[in-house]
Amino acid sequence: MSVTTEAAAVTTMGEELELDKDLLCPICMGMIKDAFLTACGHSFCYMCIVTHLQNKSDCPRCSQYLTKNLLYPNFLLNKLLKNASARQIAKTASPVDRLRVALQQKDCVISVKELDGLLSLLSEKKQKMEQQEAETNMQILLDFLHCLRKQKLDELNEVQTDLQYIKEDISAVERHRIELYHARERYSAKLRTLLDDSVATKVWSSTDKHTNVLMPNTCSPQGGSLPGLFQNKTVDVKVQRNYPIQPRKDAFSGSNTQNSLPQSGLIIARKRRIHAQFNELQECYLQKRRHESSQPHRQGEKDANPICREGYNPGLQDFQSVLTTFTRYSRLRVIAELRHGDLFHSANIVSSIEFDRDDELFATAGVSKRIKVFEFSTVVNEPADVHCPVVEMSTRSKLSCLSWNKYSKNVIASSDYEGIVTVWDVNTRQSVMEYEEHEKRAWSVDFSRTEPSMLVSGSDDCKVKVWCTKQEASVFNIDMKANICCVKYNPGSSIYVAVGSADHHIHYFDLRNTSTPVNVFRGHRKAVSYVKFLSSNELASASTDSTLRLWDVKENSAVRTLRGHTNEKNFVGLTVNNEYVACGSETNEVFVYHKAISKPATWHKFGSPDLEDAEEDVGSYFISAVCWKSDSPTMLAANSQGTIKVLVLAA
Repeated sequence: MSVTTEAAAVTTMGEELELDKDLLCPICMGMIKDAFLTACGHSFCYMCIVTHLQNKSDCPRCSQYLTKNLLYPNFLLNKLLKNASARQIAKTASPVDRLRVALQQKDCVISVKELDGLLSLLSEKKQKMEQQEAETNMQILLDFLHCLRKQKLDELNEVQTDLQYIKEDISAVERHRIELYHARERYSAKLRTLLDDSVATKVWSSTDKHTNVLMPNTCSPQGGSLPGLFQNKTVDVKVQRNYPIQPRKDAFSGSNTQNSLPQSGLIIARKRRIHAQFNELQECYLQKRRHESSQPHRQGEKDANPICREGYNPGLQDFQSVLTTFTRYSRLRVIAELRHGDLFHSANIVSSIEFDRDDELFATAGVSKRIKVFEFSTVVNEPADVHCPVVEMSTRSKLSCLSWNKYSKNVIASSDYEGIVTVWDVNTRQSVMEYEEHEKRAWSVDFSRTEPSMLVSGSDDCKVKVWCTKQEASVFNIDMKANICCVKYNPGSSIYVAVGSADHHIHYFDLRNTSTPVNVFRGHRKAVSYVKFLSSNELASASTDSTLRLWDVKENSAVRTLRGHTNEKNFVGLTVNNEYVACGSETNEVFVYHKAISKPATWHKFGSPDLEDAEEDVGSYFISAVCWKSDSPTMLAANSQGTIKVLVLAA
């Protein structure tokens, strides 16, 4: 009999006896077990009273003198408790337990015939239970198979729908390809006609100069034709003009003809890239195709799009754009390199690197407490190991972030480890404004693109502050519960700000009402270190969980997760343009992703600049800052050694 059953029986018995105080141990307040009676007439559990008498020599109930020698077994109470417990167990026990108890009784008398009847009854009961269990198992299996069939039918319908999409798109692409082919043929024929007319004009011009010499010998008796030179030339021209309509095989029939596009090395390389990322591209195609097919098509939008052709689905157009841009590049090529460090500062980590409004200058900042401004064309066009900055400004503390003003070319803002946000004039090399309201390190600062006098900053003091360059104090604050790691204005508005926090979330605020965020994007498993906008509706975020995530701020939804780099503890940089997202890695590599593909498109590893560094722990180096040059394939990348490279996407 189980302990649980016995406990339940004792509990129920106590309830039936209305918890008679005489049946409760005054010490443990539970039902008495192994009852012992004192000389003063009180009953206790044996272990309870013995433990009590080890510390005191009195009765717990009446305080009379008491020792172990004055304890006596209470046989009557023990018998009552035992019988009551047995009756209660019999009431609460299952039929099997009751039968087992009955058969185990010594006074149980049962004949062989009764046992045979009992065994027969048990056998029938067993067979019935086995049958019921088999039926239940069959029902469960049948339910599973029905669910599986439904799932597979849904998958089949989805595959058939996808195949229909693919069939339609193949037909549309083939039609468009034939149109391009015929357009190319028409253009080639027109070009040959123009060339032939040009040659004929030159020939006639040359003949006119020698008419007096040629006429006696070349004119016919009727004086109307030139059977010599011009007749032959006419034949040649006719042959050239008839050449395009010579019988040939159709380039789209699968035959190899002169009109088929040459399988150049570049095309082969692009096809290899497709096969290498086929699963990702397949998912991208199906996602775009299904999404467009599920959207109601509006004739006005279709007419407004001159590229949209009959039968050419917008989802296919989007995917073609992705495929074109994704396969265009396969590597990052170094076109220039410089060292950020100097003789007087051994700390070379570049925390931030940013292009100015016109992409003519770029600024760097980091733990060296200096803002250095370089001329991009000089760095690229003049080979040198060390390039001197055109402007250099010293600060009191290590710098964490830079932001150029997109309207005033000479204005740049910085945030530092002391929490100071500074606005600089690059021309005068002096600070214009210094804001010291942050109580701890300020990690990020950003100028608004639409309102050049406004900027925002975030700090370890859990505050987001909005500033105006025309005021000496902050305009207002946003108090949050966790440290702020990054802030960014929406490029299409000065009232929306994205805030990355140590609480693993991105908080998207409308500055007109900062009591609650417009939306909180959840998905990262660690602190959000960077947020950047690809467009007014597309947001990218980086985290120390080694992922980048893309979000739709208009639909308030997650779009995609990008994985491939390593980022667990450091700020490794994030930069975006219309199509590509780039970030650093703690493996000292720069990774580039296409925004529609979850895996890296390409990457580049920084090497050790000299032998002394090669002997050090190379594994401790990491990429610390990256920045695209507007929407070009060129980018800047810096690492923790202070090495800055100019990289360009190449085929």
